[in-house]
Amino acid sequence: MTCEVMAWTNARAVEPCMRHIVTAALLLVGIIHLLPLAGVLGAARLSGLYGIAVEEPNLEILMRHRAVLFGLLGAFFCYAAFRPQQQALALVAGFVSVASFLLLAWTVGGSNAQLARVFAADLLALALLLVGGGAFVYSKATA
Repeated sequence: MTCEVMAWTNARAVEPCMRHIVTAALLLVGIIHLLPLAGVLGAARLSGLYGIAVEEPNLEILMRHRAVLFGLLGAFFCYAAFRPQQQALALVAGFVSVASFLLLAWTVGGSNAQLARVFAADLLALALLLVGGGAFVYSKATA
């Protein structure tokens, strides 16, 4: 039975459907955040991801470390997708991560095509987080 049919027949059935929405949103945001993990493989991979020359060793260290941090954050989102007690924290962390990048990219401007792709992916992640956050709040309010 679909969530919509259950919701019409039983108001209490809405809450489990909302939990599935939160799970799906966090999994998709987790995958988006795991993609930059490939940058840990080196400067050539970072150049492919971001369209920038990573020739200076200090920049390479910082960008590869950034890749590791994104991997950790993405793994946490995927973990929290199946751990309801961690979902609020994951939603907040995801919103801060995505919104900060979007704000920085928008205010600085002048990004290349690869960063425009990252911007688009983060817009998608923001939409997912808003839907997932709304479902989370709704499920807590009706529980």
